[in-house]
Amino acid sequence: MKLLFAASESAPFAATGGLGDVAGSLPAALKAVRPEDDIRVILPLYDATDPEWRKKMKFEGKCRVQLNWRNQYCGVFSLKYKNVVYYFVDNEFYFKRGRLYGEGDDAERFAFFSRALAHVMDLTGFVPDVLHANDWQTALSVIYLKRKYADDERLGRIKTVFTIHNIQYQGAFGGELMADVFDLFPSDWETVEHNGCVNLMKGAIVCADRVTTVSPTYAREILSPANAFGLDGVLRRYENKLSGILNGIDRDYYSPNGKEAKEGGIPAPFHVNRMEGKAECKAALQKELGLPEKPDAPLIAMIGRMVDAKGLDLVTGGAEMLLRDDLQLAVLGTGEPYYEDFFRSLSARYPDKCKAVLAFDKHLAKRIYAGADIFLMPSRSEPCGLAQMICSRYGTVPVIHETGGLYDSIRDAGSPEGGNGFTFAEYSTWEMLHAVRRATGCYRMKDEWKKLVRRVMLTDFSWDQSAEQYCKLYGQLV
Repeated sequence: MKLLFAASESAPFAATGGLGDVAGSLPAALKAVRPEDDIRVILPLYDATDPEWRKKMKFEGKCRVQLNWRNQYCGVFSLKYKNVVYYFVDNEFYFKRGRLYGEGDDAERFAFFSRALAHVMDLTGFVPDVLHANDWQTALSVIYLKRKYADDERLGRIKTVFTIHNIQYQGAFGGELMADVFDLFPSDWETVEHNGCVNLMKGAIVCADRVTTVSPTYAREILSPANAFGLDGVLRRYENKLSGILNGIDRDYYSPNGKEAKEGGIPAPFHVNRMEGKAECKAALQKELGLPEKPDAPLIAMIGRMVDAKGLDLVTGGAEMLLRDDLQLAVLGTGEPYYEDFFRSLSARYPDKCKAVLAFDKHLAKRIYAGADIFLMPSRSEPCGLAQMICSRYGTVPVIHETGGLYDSIRDAGSPEGGNGFTFAEYSTWEMLHAVRRATGCYRMKDEWKKLVRRVMLTDFSWDQSAEQYCKLYGQLV
């Protein structure tokens, strides 16, 4: 089988979040499951890509991409990473912007990228059996195959999978872009129209052979109006082709020992059978953040975007009460000014208990994962979540709200069979505080805590099982 995985970002080349982690690790996991398959990835060549990676790229050729009246240059480079060939679509007008997203012409940028896929297939000679597109930025690649290339002898036979990583971001644009930017015909309006706008995610849901999302629970949640941001009716109509497959993580990249730990600046590598380094990591982190070095005070961490969906309204409502206890809080991230101001103020008022670093720092993130005792993730909505998996890899016990992929990956330590974290079902500050205090209470029972940490670290969050499920899905299509 030949698979082309299309994404707008991929670690380690250019990534801003979970999609980048998936595109950088799932294809390699698929290749490991089925070495005989030809797995390739395509993404834009951003200026954010490290020059060291660029030096290793091979120039495959160039072509012109027609997008209505536009006729744009398209260069194609390739690079082999983890036994997978990555293609990079080069156009500096669209992708030399200093950032991946948030530009006024994002619609045109990713329409160009999606249209370029067919040209790259012609140029490289690689025509996949399955195209796996991800999120709205590549939704048009699925729509184009169905609407523009259905009668093409080679391209018309390609099966398509479309994955929704976060349904909140749908690629909704004004109808005036229909022909001018997206190069779609009036007959395509019914396919992409939603609430009077062009909705690219809706169009991909209609056109794809299979639709997936990043956890089984999230696949059920987005069928309801409360969680679908208006697309619940569309999804219910096509529910027969919808399924959820839980994401995994790259266990080599997120490791408390070995090469990646050293590069991340983890001061004392450790593993599940030799945990002495965990205490050293905590002491080093407390020193780095300017917190008192108190080994017996549980250190709680939060890492991520500071937005409403991450449950920060619960945290703002309960942080003062939480900090009355003998514990410390470390926060890393950026986001909405209200939340940044809140954590800045909290740090100033409780300098011996709270430190907020308002930045994106992947190396500091690893040191926090390694040095913290408890990881708080009270998200109101979480399609999959990776942080609860990553912190577990470092022996940091997650406290989560039971939603989406958090519910699918973390079970409460108080359950009869034994769990790998602490959970709360009702979305409220009081329930969150209760879960955190159950965690800190367990922390003070050293023998019980050691057993829990061991269970947490031994939880399998690799891509192995998920890759098997994706391979089965592709097999059903071809």
